[in-house]
Amino acid sequence: MADTPAPTQPAATSPAASAAPAFKKGALVRVARASYAASLEAAASDPQPPAYIFEGPGEILAIKGDYAQLRWRRPVPDVWLRLDQLEPFAAS
Repeated sequence: MADTPAPTQPAATSPAASAAPAFKKGALVRVARASYAASLEAAASDPQPPAYIFEGPGEILAIKGDYAQLRWRRPVPDVWLRLDQLEPFAAS
């Protein structure tokens, strides 16, 4: 009797992970207004978010799980936001 290896299953991905672009450390991003407005993070923050988070660019400093640590080019604290709330920054 020969030992047969167990069939391998493809890695399961969450819908949010497959829909969101793959970001890397150092990428320039901005916050997607529609995604952020309906989020828990928005509910826990000021009612009127600062305009610079939607204008960008913010730089990704670290990624842990579904969250990215962002630093803005302003004298403000770094923030953690979900990756599905971010979109790539396109300089105009």
